[in-house]
Amino acid sequence: MIPPMTITEKILARHAGLDTVRPGDIVRVDVDLALANDITAPLAIKVFHALGVTQVFDPNKVALVPDHFVPNKDIPSAQQAKGMAEFALAYGITHYFRPGEAGIEHVLLPEQGLVKPGDLIMGADSHTCTYGALGAFSAGVGSTDLGVIMATGKTWLKVPPTVRLLYEGKTGPWIGGKDLILHTIGRLGVEGATYKALEFTGETVRSLSMAQRLTMANMAVEAGAKNGIFAPDPVTRDFMADRSQEAGVFLESDPDAHYEQSISIDVTQIRPQVALPHSPDNVYAVSDIPPVSLDQVFIGSCTNGRIEDLRAAAEILEGRKRARETRLIVIPGSPRVYLQAIQEGIIETFLRAGAVIGPPCCGPCLGGHMGVLAKGERALSTTNRNFEGRMGHPGSEVYLAGPQVAAASAVLGRTGGPEEL
Repeated sequence: MIPPMTITEKILARHAGLDTVRPGDIVRVDVDLALANDITAPLAIKVFHALGVTQVFDPNKVALVPDHFVPNKDIPSAQQAKGMAEFALAYGITHYFRPGEAGIEHVLLPEQGLVKPGDLIMGADSHTCTYGALGAFSAGVGSTDLGVIMATGKTWLKVPPTVRLLYEGKTGPWIGGKDLILHTIGRLGVEGATYKALEFTGETVRSLSMAQRLTMANMAVEAGAKNGIFAPDPVTRDFMADRSQEAGVFLESDPDAHYEQSISIDVTQIRPQVALPHSPDNVYAVSDIPPVSLDQVFIGSCTNGRIEDLRAAAEILEGRKRARETRLIVIPGSPRVYLQAIQEGIIETFLRAGAVIGPPCCGPCLGGHMGVLAKGERALSTTNRNFEGRMGHPGSEVYLAGPQVAAASAVLGRTGGPEEL
């Protein structure tokens, strides 16, 4: 008789060819998709060549997405992008996304139907955990590991214990996935789930859109988690319907599965959240902190760069202007998101509000380009990290929030919530 397992354990067991696994087991697993970007691919490619292999394990199961320093910001970034393009061409990589097709990898791949429920995905980017929103096991690895995965299609993993997060109740006004995950990280701490699986469940979760789930899974790593995961359900099926001809494997945790810990969260008590410098777990309700003047507001990233996020921000900005002293930067997460935002009039709303619109890419999230902060500047951002120097000068400060709080703060010129407008 097979003992009860969590969804994470079931996926790892299936990909290891085993009937059962338990936390702490070391398993060798088959990888369904290997991912790298313009920063992490060059080293992975170097490792791949050093292995002496003549082809990737499956050209349909490798995805290369230039998204961090594109359009190329300088000569080194141009060389990185060129090397990745040459590798993709030489090895017949099906899912290499050229400029104009490319967007932020963690927005692009679910949108393109490259992620399915039950998949095992490894990416040379820490926010690969995003795909757990679709009921996949997905986690970040180093470029060295990814080079080996591209050659073999396999990797070693330790089975993580699972922490169940049970969200109950109806959310209040302006509360989205970003608020739920910030509140959760505030409770767990940035090391509270180190090498654990965070399983998002409960009445509230079942009513969340896929965009909200993607936001939450994206930030599981900010609590130290190996992966974050949602059980696939009708919301997942609807999302996949026009994106992939393969439904994937719909798994869920057994009712008597073992959890290292179960945490109940009453969402009715959660108000719009903000994480203060310099940590994603330094979380408060935005109405509980003294207002802080802002030099910049950024709306975008793999956390909140989807069309639903842009709609939420545009609803706040409609008929309003950003504060004169505050820059507002908006970057759609993919070309499809950008086009849809144009068709819905969202881009016009942003432009009339005084925003700068950037091409689909990571942009200022990692202090790369198109919004780098100077010494002493403060930004409020819909991104996922606010460590010291994350978006620019080590003497700058970053506050994290959802798109509604970001839009309201841009109008106010300081930290503040939509209720103030």
